[in-house]
Amino acid sequence: MNEPRGVVTAVLWASGWLAAIVAIAVTAVSASTALKLTGVPDPGPLTTYGLPTLTAIGEFAAAIALGCSVFAAFFVPPQSDNVLDVGGYRAIRIAASSALVWSVCALLLMPLSASEVSGSPLSEAIKPANLINAYGQVAEVRTWFWTAVFALVAAIIARTILKWGPTVAVIAFTIFSLMPSALAGHSSSGGNHDIATNSLILHLIGATLWLGGLAAVVVYALASGRWRALAVRRFSRVAFWCIIVVGLSGGVNAAVRVPFDQLFSDTYGQLVIAKVAALVVLGALGAWHRRVTIAQLDSEERPSLFVRFGLVELAVFAATFGLAVGLSRTPPPALDTANVSPVENAIGYDIDGPPTFLRFFTDWRFDLIFGLAAIVLAVVYIRGVVRLKRRGDDWPIGRTFAWLLGCLLLLLATSSGLGRYAPAMFSIHMIAHMLMSMMIPVLLVLGGPVTLALRALPPAGRGNPPGPREWIQAGVHSGPSRFLTHPLIAAIMFVGSFYILYLGGLYESVVEYHAAHLLMNLHFLLSGYLFYWLVIGIDPAPRQVKPVAKLGIVLGSLPFHAFFGVALMMTTAVIAENYYRGLNLPWTYNLFDDQRAGGGIAWAAGEIPLVVIMLALLVQWQRSDTRQAKRYDRNAARDHDAELENYNDMLKELNKRG
Repeated sequence: MNEPRGVVTAVLWASGWLAAIVAIAVTAVSASTALKLTGVPDPGPLTTYGLPTLTAIGEFAAAIALGCSVFAAFFVPPQSDNVLDVGGYRAIRIAASSALVWSVCALLLMPLSASEVSGSPLSEAIKPANLINAYGQVAEVRTWFWTAVFALVAAIIARTILKWGPTVAVIAFTIFSLMPSALAGHSSSGGNHDIATNSLILHLIGATLWLGGLAAVVVYALASGRWRALAVRRFSRVAFWCIIVVGLSGGVNAAVRVPFDQLFSDTYGQLVIAKVAALVVLGALGAWHRRVTIAQLDSEERPSLFVRFGLVELAVFAATFGLAVGLSRTPPPALDTANVSPVENAIGYDIDGPPTFLRFFTDWRFDLIFGLAAIVLAVVYIRGVVRLKRRGDDWPIGRTFAWLLGCLLLLLATSSGLGRYAPAMFSIHMIAHMLMSMMIPVLLVLGGPVTLALRALPPAGRGNPPGPREWIQAGVHSGPSRFLTHPLIAAIMFVGSFYILYLGGLYESVVEYHAAHLLMNLHFLLSGYLFYWLVIGIDPAPRQVKPVAKLGIVLGSLPFHAFFGVALMMTTAVIAENYYRGLNLPWTYNLFDDQRAGGGIAWAAGEIPLVVIMLALLVQWQRSDTRQAKRYDRNAARDHDAELENYNDMLKELNKRG
């Protein structure tokens, strides 16, 4: 990336303003309708058109930040000492500037959102007292505040790093900055809001990564970067899956929000059709790139053909982003909410009757986040096993069975009747919680996914750019992995979170939010996986712990888990009572008895994993002794048992002295 900074800046700013112009044009069409539906006074043109302008520029900047940080981490290789090379360094600096722009835009959107909701002019909403008051009363203001915080953290990290590893943190915080807006807006309320929100999360991440990655490789090719062919090929693979994710998730979200008969007659539906057309154009341009321009990158000294068509694709994408911002500012068709029950309004869907064993296995509602993750994890694992088999290598069937069973339980815990009833009843929630934190992680750890990946993925080879195998090795032995797998840290994250969440009052504060359920499930899985990776993991780990020490960690941690279940059964108040009573479920049950049942489930749930852990530790202990005995026998065969002979000579000498 030796191109003058002015050219790069001009390309990115021109694309951002193109997105803003399209967003303003779409907003102009639907602004009057939105004001009528909200019933608030017109806050003035500065608010009406400032909101889509800053939203478009900010979200475009977020895409550049995400794409450039991914580019620096995975599309171009670092130097031999893990310091970013010229292309990666320039990309991470662009990411820092873009994340800062995203943060500033989010901060400016706070008073604009307060002005829109209250109908007051921006000059009034921007006053500190009014803005502080709006933070406590207006959800959009809080949304933009946390967006600004996460984006600012990403900008600070990106501006201060020089090595390859910390780029992953920039990626993480940039994705975090997208989540507040993904969890708000049209998709976060009303019926089916669980499906709408999950699909919007996938849609937003996929589109942002696609656009940002495209901008990063175009700018890199514009500067005739050394690894341009490698970078574009790696991006092409990512873009292929982004197209699928964006297309499917967008279709699901539109199906939830727009009735088919209003798809062509309503403004919102027409904008959806326009987005679909733009997606088709982008997909065609991407396919053309894969077939024509990528092949010429190696032969061209300056990849002018790829750059020209890349800039066209970037312009189309920027306009599509502006269209998406305008769509988010456009009211969707009014749905019939007269018959929406309290439980549907709270969790997104109706529940017809009390839970039964049959309904657990027949009353399914697919979870687009964790249900899809279970399927993807199973397919990727099977592909790795098949690759080993084709190469003539063996892979233990027990590990495959454990992994697939863990994926199946993850699917059942989140998408079957068990997952459907979990947000509505504390006892069912506790069953799902125990599966997610106790049983599923054990099975996934016993599957040995890291070992499988290291055996199935080909090594990059000396002098070649690192690939997925090297990335996994670097992640396993990184500083954060070593910190998280410290026995004390892993145990506190695993067991301590139970007390904080349920007995510390946190659960009662967040149970009504869909985002909280997503975060809880993610925390259960990750904390459980880290703990069991430490105590029974067969994969390479940052810390080598002896079997005796592993047994001590288990025996020292699980009693706290059992005591948590007992403490939960002995509580005298119903946790989140207002939430559960407000659901008005179509059957009657005692909330206190249900909570005690949940405590009993938590107390008993540790027994099955404990048995599995003990068996795994015994097997590992036996195999360790066997390996040590074989190693001793090989050494004895090589030196004719010299160690034993020396020991006997020492005893004879001591006997003579005696």
